[in-house]
Amino acid sequence: MKFIDLHAHSTMSDGTCTPEELVKLAKKTGLSAITVTDHDTIDGIQEAATAAEKIGIKFITGMEVSVDYKDRKLHVVALGFNPMSDKFKKLYKKIRSNKEDKIEKVIAAIREKGIDISMEKVKPFVYGKNMERYAIMRYMAAIKVSDKIQEIWDKYLNPVIEELGLNKNVTIKETAEGIHAAGGIISLAHFHKFIGLKGLTRVDQESAIADLRIQGLDGMEKYYSNYTGDDKAFAAAMIKKYKMLPTGGSDFHGANRVGVELGTGINNNLQIPYSLYENIVKFIL
Repeated sequence: MKFIDLHAHSTMSDGTCTPEELVKLAKKTGLSAITVTDHDTIDGIQEAATAAEKIGIKFITGMEVSVDYKDRKLHVVALGFNPMSDKFKKLYKKIRSNKEDKIEKVIAAIREKGIDISMEKVKPFVYGKNMERYAIMRYMAAIKVSDKIQEIWDKYLNPVIEELGLNKNVTIKETAEGIHAAGGIISLAHFHKFIGLKGLTRVDQESAIADLRIQGLDGMEKYYSNYTGDDKAFAAAMIKKYKMLPTGGSDFHGANRVGVELGTGINNNLQIPYSLYENIVKFIL
C-alpha cells in the first residue's frame, strides 16, 4: 500500500529541512506523494517540485495559510493551486503584506525586551525573497533565546505582533476564493489546537465547521500526528456529514518538532493512504 504526507514544513518557514531535503526524505521514507506547506509562503515550492520530478515522487503545490475567523486564528492547508494564477497572486500579495509589514518595528520592540537583535543581524536568516517574521524566529533560535521554537513565538514574537496591531490575517472567504480561482482546495488543519477550534464544545466545533464549509472550506484533516481517538472519530464524522475532502499530514518540522516524523507521525501512528492524494487530484483537475 502507498502512503503520503500533505502537511510538512521546510526552512522557508519553521522547518529545518530545505525543500529539496524534505522531498528526498519523503522518498527515503517510502512515501508516494508529498507537498511542502510552509506558513504563508510559496518560496520553497519550485525547489521541491523540481526535486520531486527528478527523484520520481508525486508532488502537489501547498501552503499553510493563517486565516482570521470570528475571534479565532485558524490554519488551512491550501493544495493543488496554480501559483501563477492572477487571482492567487492577488491573494498572496495580501498574505505577504501582512507578514512583512513593519518588520523594523517588530525587531525594535523585541530589542526593547533585552534581545541582541537588529535588521543587519537578522538578514542572514532570510531564506525566502523578503525579510519576514520567520527570519526573526530563525535568528533568535540561532542565538539560543530559547531551545523551544514555540516559546520564541509565545514569549516574544506573538506579543510584539499583537502590541503593534500586526496580528491580522486574510479571511477564510477570501482565501477560499483566491485558492479556488487558482484551481486548488483548502482544508482545515489541526482543528483540535488553539490555532483551530480548541476550547469549543463538539457542538460548537461542528457549528463552526458547517459555517466554514459554507464560506468555501473544501476539506479537513482526517489524519494528524497527535489526534486522539475521539479527534479522529469527530474529524471523520464531519468530513462525511459535510461532504468534505479528507486530507492529512504529519505537520513535520524536522528538528524543530522532535518526535514527529515525516509520513509516520509520532511512533508510527500515521499511515495516510495514497487515495487521498488521488481524490484531491481528481477534484482539482
